[in-house]
Amino acid sequence: MSAAIEPRRAPVWRTPLVILICGCLIALIGFGPRSTLGLFLAPVTQEKGWGRDIYAFALALQMLLWGAAQPFVGGIADKFGAVRVMWIGAALYALGLAGMAYATSEGALILSAGFLVGFGLAGTSFTVVIGAFGKLLPPHWRSISFGIGTAASSFGQFLFSPLAVGLNQSLNWHTTLLIFAGIVLCIMPLSLALARPRELQSGGPAAPAQSAGEALREALGHKSYVLLILGYFTCGFQVFFITIHLPAYLVDRGLGVDIGAWTIGLIGLFNIFGSITAGWLGDKMPKRFILATIYFLRAIAILVFILVPASPLTSMIFGAAIGLLWLSTIPPTQALVAVMFGTRWLTMLAGLAFFSHQVGGFLGVWLGGVLYERTGSYDVVWYLTILLGLFAAVVNLPIIEKPVARPVAASA
Repeated sequence: MSAAIEPRRAPVWRTPLVILICGCLIALIGFGPRSTLGLFLAPVTQEKGWGRDIYAFALALQMLLWGAAQPFVGGIADKFGAVRVMWIGAALYALGLAGMAYATSEGALILSAGFLVGFGLAGTSFTVVIGAFGKLLPPHWRSISFGIGTAASSFGQFLFSPLAVGLNQSLNWHTTLLIFAGIVLCIMPLSLALARPRELQSGGPAAPAQSAGEALREALGHKSYVLLILGYFTCGFQVFFITIHLPAYLVDRGLGVDIGAWTIGLIGLFNIFGSITAGWLGDKMPKRFILATIYFLRAIAILVFILVPASPLTSMIFGAAIGLLWLSTIPPTQALVAVMFGTRWLTMLAGLAFFSHQVGGFLGVWLGGVLYERTGSYDVVWYLTILLGLFAAVVNLPIIEKPVARPVAASA
């Protein structure tokens, strides 16, 4: 009789190492094609005769929808597991990339690059992968696995950027997008390693009976969580503005398109080291100090970059420097959410924080395109990224790193 109610165990082959490797491959594939879309700005707009603001709006909408869907997708993943959301997400993502290849109107571009890819990314992003890591991996693996998973997504950026340039030159941008759509579908079989019995959900300090709505109300009423997501807004603004507009900015300053591709690739390469280091440091020092330092150093790196003459060397140095600070905000941010609220609704609450990140990304990408068309320059947005970096450095300092107080749960 007792055997009938014994919790199911994960298959023997699904060891922590297998989970980590498959999750990292998903993060790599999920982030790789999306990170190259800035490299398609010039060929798409030149062939179709659209302004940069049209392409920028489609990708900005993608950021916004990705972020808006992330809390809901995270809640589904927390309740039912990550596999089903990854399958649906991969299908939408691939369909969106293929739709971009065949887009013949501005509306078709917005539908494919904006809606389909945006919703697809919500189901395949590193937020879902890291949420699965938080539940499936042993606690002593947690912080470093967050860093490794984030680093894997950055390696996707490093790998796919030169791949996109090479395929565009040897084939064409239409075919490149179709190839990327096929690669994205590989997420489906890989996601099976992240399947888990519902009985194996863990909640950390969260009460097991806490509903999604209660978890959201608790988080939004918690000052430290609000400060955390305010800082995360800046991260999205900076990261996505640079990803989408840096290649075109370098071309405007007289450099070849290949320099933009290699700079974006170097950002991804060096972020591997930055993300793993941030994940490792998260167990050694206060996470709020890590975040404040990252945002401050980003502001300094951007300021130096826009003030020095543009050259291949300065672009590569900037790529390396900003890469160390790129997605290294994610491990301490995710870890802080887990510390404050536990892992029961980790994917959902991290997804809500990520929505703030994506609102910032929307504004960074969209303002980059709009202000360029109106002023012929990216200068205003560059200086805005610097000011926001200083703001984020300040707001992260008062964060309190301890589990949220739950008097009812404690008395029980």
